[in-house]
Amino acid sequence: MAFDPTRVKAICFDVDGTLSDTDDNYIARVEKALRGIKLIFPHVNLRPFSRWLIMVAETPANAVYHWLDVCSLDDNLARLYEKLIRRRKHIRRPFWLMNGANELLADLAQRYPLSIVSARDEGSTRQFVEQFALGKFFQTLVCSHTCEHTKPFAEPVLYASGQMKISPENIVMIGDTTVDILAGKRAGAQTIGLLCGFGKEKELLKAGADLVVKDLVELKEIFAK
Repeated sequence: MAFDPTRVKAICFDVDGTLSDTDDNYIARVEKALRGIKLIFPHVNLRPFSRWLIMVAETPANAVYHWLDVCSLDDNLARLYEKLIRRRKHIRRPFWLMNGANELLADLAQRYPLSIVSARDEGSTRQFVEQFALGKFFQTLVCSHTCEHTKPFAEPVLYASGQMKISPENIVMIGDTTVDILAGKRAGAQTIGLLCGFGKEKELLKAGADLVVKDLVELKEIFAK
């Protein structure tokens, strides 16, 4: 089904790889961690290898988290993560904002209710929003434990729908991975896949994306039409 902008009355955004340039941030950190290889192979370009390494790890990592969510074990993982974060709070790394994000949100927030629907924990999601003063754009933040199950289940999108008081069929879920697309489709929303994260066009379309665009700059043009 082709994307129909005339149906859109509210928008849900993923965070990682969508509003936050998490992928390039991770690549830079992995590249830094592997810099010792340069001492042995000075002419090796570590960036493509770092990107490949993260892409290889992302799918099984999502699968493991989904399995934990299905088995209601994700709360245990979250508590462990929060405990580690409290111990390392002095190493609080900044987020990177995706190119075009602020301009896009400023424009869309004038015309639509907006929500974040993320699989991140609430603490780091709010950290991202506060770092870039994005709170003024969003009516609600839906995080990994807002609902019983997180993406790719429909509950987070349906929860955002209820908070914005907009029917799911009049919402578009925007994200860079198949879990975003699946969550949106299962909720009855339209979906847009982004290629500025680690998502690939073929897999996003297979998951049911109504539209796939290169980045947020192109997305802004779509809503400007």
